[in-house]
Amino acid sequence: MMGKKTVPWISAMILVAVLLGPWAWCADSGVPQETKEQRDARMAWWREAKFGMFIHWGLYAIPSGVWKGKDVNTAGEWIMFGGQIPVSEYEPLQKEFNPVKYNPEEWVRIAKAAGMKYITITSKHHDGFCLFDSKLTDWDVMNTPYGKDLLKPLADACHKEGVKMCWYHSILDWHNPDYLPRGAGSPRPWDTRPTEGADYNRHIDYMEGQLRELLTNYGEIGVIWFDGGWEHKAEEHRADEVAAMIRGIQPKIIINDRICIPQDFNTPEQYIPATGIKDRDWEVCMTMNDTWGYKVHDLNWKSTEDLIRKLVDIVSKGGNFLLNVGPTAEGLIPDASVERLSAIGKWMDVNGDSIYGTTASVFKRLPWGRCTVKPGKLFLQVFDWPANGELLVPGLKSDVKAAYLMADATKAPLTTAKKDDSTIVSVPAAAPDAVASVVVLEIAGAPEVVDVPFRAGADGVLEVRACDADIHGETAKYETSHQLDNIGCWTNKNDWVSWLVEIPKAGAYDVEVNYACDKGAAGATYALSVCEQKVEGKVSSTDAWSKFKTEKIGSMTFAKPGPCELAVKPLEIPSGALMNLKAVKLIPKK
Repeated sequence: MMGKKTVPWISAMILVAVLLGPWAWCADSGVPQETKEQRDARMAWWREAKFGMFIHWGLYAIPSGVWKGKDVNTAGEWIMFGGQIPVSEYEPLQKEFNPVKYNPEEWVRIAKAAGMKYITITSKHHDGFCLFDSKLTDWDVMNTPYGKDLLKPLADACHKEGVKMCWYHSILDWHNPDYLPRGAGSPRPWDTRPTEGADYNRHIDYMEGQLRELLTNYGEIGVIWFDGGWEHKAEEHRADEVAAMIRGIQPKIIINDRICIPQDFNTPEQYIPATGIKDRDWEVCMTMNDTWGYKVHDLNWKSTEDLIRKLVDIVSKGGNFLLNVGPTAEGLIPDASVERLSAIGKWMDVNGDSIYGTTASVFKRLPWGRCTVKPGKLFLQVFDWPANGELLVPGLKSDVKAAYLMADATKAPLTTAKKDDSTIVSVPAAAPDAVASVVVLEIAGAPEVVDVPFRAGADGVLEVRACDADIHGETAKYETSHQLDNIGCWTNKNDWVSWLVEIPKAGAYDVEVNYACDKGAAGATYALSVCEQKVEGKVSSTDAWSKFKTEKIGSMTFAKPGPCELAVKPLEIPSGALMNLKAVKLIPKK
């Protein structure tokens, strides 16, 4: 079902045309050659926006995670793969697809009301089915009972409402006979269609042709969000050529990193980098439940509180948040998603100024929440409201010209005072918002912040995390991913880690360590010291390097409060590595 006609684009001619245009291209780096000012101007709307809607929609919404009466244990949009469904059995879904309740204006209204500034939708996912009128294939929405382009009215609604329209487009294509690999020895051994005559270059020609359609028929497009590039190298994707072609049509466009060249921004999926991503723009994409495409039995919804705090956390680290919805086969965004988006929107109506157009926190860590920055302003997003009415801002030495609650339309002043190397803000007894209350500090000039010891939270528990550690040595390093957030690769017994902490008060404390250790790597020993106190621990198996557990390893008694060093040093490493260390806690004994 591929090919109403062959793809006419000649790659060499495209590249020449682009190189003669406004962009020079560096094939070695895959990054457009532009001045910092040019890049900043091109990225400005995206950096200002911070919050967008991801939409995964396609034929997979029809089975919605169920095939032949059985739940398929993959994300909804991966049912063709997880259910090992041959193309011939999957294709009949096209004749069932009839989203008669699709209302693109309502989708845009929902996104805009949630405070989202852009929408990124799956023009084509891995099953190859196109939601738009493609002249290059019959495997599109035009050959369904619905029979109309789904993307054109959505793009029109976005342009009308000032929401940026962006396309997700899969490189991977399980339907296209030119896409390889498949069959025996491949990730899809059940796809037994013959491979003789298949041509991956022709597949890329097809992809280029569809991208041209998407970039010429729908007005200005903000982002091309590639996915599915992991089975081939950049050279096989002709990645530099494809990116150059895209920029030749829409020079202001932004491209993600999933065509195997860096491009404009990184795309951590389903996790938040603990320390952000240094010297790169980045965007977290995340589901509200456990799946991207609609899956009828997936009711594991994240709470509104969790989603708002994730948004705040991401922005405080310098990133954007692309939050997903998976519409039904009829064209409805699930009620659970709409409810959460509505609640996020109400929070954004009050506190959006602390999100849009901000830059990352100037603090290494805040025990009660997060911080974002604008020139002359610090926005303190407080998750844990101080019961004593005193919000301690550790390390802030700047003079505060004004302080007030963002939720207070009158901007009634809050009093501030200096305490050693920190600032105390006097706040009301009750938090304005149970999820995240925002305190605004107006300051003169750039924020002046100094490192201070890690302090205990309101409950008296002193916790230090891997992402904040000072690492000493050659092998140990901080690792981050959707599963890892720890000190790992710890193979040298001379390597050690430390934190400057402040013991909150004299007395006895239990010491807990949160770590992971793979099968067969257990048995290492280590010493954990704080001030003059020391306890020793022995690492046991947790079954995997990504499976963490908390273990009490002893107790310590401190004669007085005050600053000191907390250190973890190996004693013996008999099985190659010490452990993956995530956190250490000192918990006051009752």
